[in-house]
Amino acid sequence: MNEILPDLISALPEIFVLGMAMFILLLDLFLKPSNRVLIYVFSQLTLAGAAAITILTHTPAVSYAFTGMFVDDPMSDVLKVMIYIGTAIMFVYTRHYLTLRGMFRGEYYALVLFSMVGMMIMVSGQNFLTLYMGLELLSLCLYALVALDRDNPRATEAAMKYFVLGALASGMLLYGMSMMYGATGSLDIIQVGNSLTQGAPTYSMLILGLVFIVAGLAFKLGAVPFQMWVPDVYHGAPTAMTMLIGSVPKLAAFAMVIRLLVQGLYVLAVDWQGMLVIMAVLSIIIGNVTAIAQTNLKRMLAYSTISHIGFLLFGIMSASLNGFASSMFYVSAYVLMTLAGFGMILLLSRQGFEAENLDDLKGLNQRSPWNAFLMMIVMFSMAGVPPTLGFYAKFTVLQAALEAGFVGVVIFAVLMAAVGAFYYLRVVKLMYFDEPEDKSPIVASNGMRVMLSVNALALLVLGLMPQILMGISAYAIFNSI
Repeated sequence: MNEILPDLISALPEIFVLGMAMFILLLDLFLKPSNRVLIYVFSQLTLAGAAAITILTHTPAVSYAFTGMFVDDPMSDVLKVMIYIGTAIMFVYTRHYLTLRGMFRGEYYALVLFSMVGMMIMVSGQNFLTLYMGLELLSLCLYALVALDRDNPRATEAAMKYFVLGALASGMLLYGMSMMYGATGSLDIIQVGNSLTQGAPTYSMLILGLVFIVAGLAFKLGAVPFQMWVPDVYHGAPTAMTMLIGSVPKLAAFAMVIRLLVQGLYVLAVDWQGMLVIMAVLSIIIGNVTAIAQTNLKRMLAYSTISHIGFLLFGIMSASLNGFASSMFYVSAYVLMTLAGFGMILLLSRQGFEAENLDDLKGLNQRSPWNAFLMMIVMFSMAGVPPTLGFYAKFTVLQAALEAGFVGVVIFAVLMAAVGAFYYLRVVKLMYFDEPEDKSPIVASNGMRVMLSVNALALLVLGLMPQILMGISAYAIFNSI
């Protein structure tokens, strides 16, 4: 018992969230629809409890559990707390939306919490099997959530596309992992790294495995050329589910990239750098250029996500600690921006009406000057306009890539960022200079209005004081890798 206790303490947040998710699923069976607010309350308490456990058990040291399959380090703790915060914000935003559409049920909250357990396992996975189990738990929950509105044919179609392409990507990732196992004789990430340092004889098998692993990771991130699912799933899924898919799972995907490419396959950095450069450049081109042609706000944000993933890869492809910290800073900023952007879409939506077209934002300043101001901050941050958080996020990853010698690529990215600013500023133009087509009052709970205000203003405050978030990211990376 004394031997397994440290292992259980390391995985205590995951055990707690898993237990609460099952409790919430059972509780929903015994509740009347009028009392389902208890499900929401318990879900938020679960996140608060998990955050408290993670913070109280945090140490700067790196500790391994379950015979090295699970790691508890500063990076995992910081990313887990960010996942809790992002999920809590999402619960506040989606509550009213789900209630109006008859989806305010226990299975939604249980599935989100189960998917969060998958993310937490991905963040702490130190073995190919552990990472893959976490990824599949996350993916299966997301497929179910996209199809949760069973009577919506568009959501069902999006879920089918997501499932088929997701299964293909998972297969590619698993095949790449099996090649690595064949070449090194181990599933443990640290041991794989050690085998490569000593010089594995089967170089061709390693490269083939690396190609499949990078392809699988690119799909999960939504990077070109594996981005085809992103706009269709973003557009087809209910907005509450789109918000989830586009935000916190990116933190887990970033952790998985660090675990696999940096901690396991750093010896092959020269090989995966070349792949990431191509993906980053293509993601920025296709994401920004295609977004200009979109009239649907959710599709525009989908292509915007592809562009953001391109910038995220700049920090990783620098193959330096500073670059990894910059990418962690970028993905944290991206999650905050995405939550605020989709939060505004949910705020403007009402029963029987989805505010997902650009024209739905026309004249928002006349309807609600404060909400128009908040949306303007979000758009400026996504475009990378100073002094918002998005500007500093782009600056840090480009600086890391510049230090790594990618001068031409960085210049190109800056030019494409200017192109991308067009479709963000178009939203601002619609809000402030066009006449409103929809003059109905904006109905939302006080909790959502306050949370949206805090979320959007945080993009401004953290942009003025970026050293707070950058310091946390640097601490997590420098003490874990």
